[in-house]
Amino acid sequence: MPHFDLPLEKLRDRRSDVVAPDDFDEFWSSTLEGSRAARGETYAPEVDNGLSIVTTHDVTFSGFAGDPVSAWYHRPTHVEPTAVVVEFLGYSGGRGLSHQVSEWVAAGYAHLRVDTRGQGSNLGMQGATTDPHGSGPSTPGSMTRGITSPEDYFYRRVFTDAARAVDVAHELAPELPVFVTGISQGGGIAIAAAALGNDVEGAMIDVPFLCDFPRATSITDRDPYAELVRYLAAYREQIDETFRTLSYFDGVNLATRATVPALFSVALMDAICPPSTVFGAFNAWAHDDKHIEHYAYSGHEGGGPVQRRKQLDWLADRLG
Repeated sequence: MPHFDLPLEKLRDRRSDVVAPDDFDEFWSSTLEGSRAARGETYAPEVDNGLSIVTTHDVTFSGFAGDPVSAWYHRPTHVEPTAVVVEFLGYSGGRGLSHQVSEWVAAGYAHLRVDTRGQGSNLGMQGATTDPHGSGPSTPGSMTRGITSPEDYFYRRVFTDAARAVDVAHELAPELPVFVTGISQGGGIAIAAAALGNDVEGAMIDVPFLCDFPRATSITDRDPYAELVRYLAAYREQIDETFRTLSYFDGVNLATRATVPALFSVALMDAICPPSTVFGAFNAWAHDDKHIEHYAYSGHEGGGPVQRRKQLDWLADRLG
């Protein structure tokens, strides 16, 4: 894939044209209030993960409308963690198995890996969370489930689950600061968690999906954004209503409500999450302490292990 988007000097200054609807804040405050009121008890029994240096708990907590959501909570056995890293997952991935642990635990942090409801059959990572809510006509995939209204849209439930996951991280480790992270879809969800969650200390956002929907659908033909294109090709009369629904979930609008430090990454040959959409969210981010790493010759893999090391250093700096 060649450099198909704007040159870097223009990307750095780019501001998205996405505008939040007038009731954006009320929509999210009432959504979160209702789901927190419906919450039940969090269950976190310890499980045998086959590992000698990591303790794992199988977490079930209440997400949107009290629906059960699954997560793994890993802690290093012989080190007291200094923070909780809450991780959200890429498109169609799941939390995996109990022994699939990441560098976060090896670095001495507690790690909450959160399922995405209704997904979990891709990326070699099993999911365990269903989405019990129905959908009207949609294209295959998650992008158009319930898209005829903000109240019914799939990502209303996912983003609420994410905000509740931050609550649960505080519940599991009340003495520790909480950071959020994710790649691709996980990055878009982490933007929402930083904007909507309580007492988030910082966000590490890699090649985020779910940002600047009008721009993305006009410059890439790659899935998952192409799911929206196929839907609108069939439902030609619903273009305005569809983009109105999406505006409640656009990472650009959520970034304007994110008031925590952030480390982003972007790949300039990324045809799945085009760089101009990533910069749209980054430049809208509401906190001054923000930085973006760019990878000039990378696609959607982004910075890979190079970016992970930058994140480890960034998090260590935040914790002193």
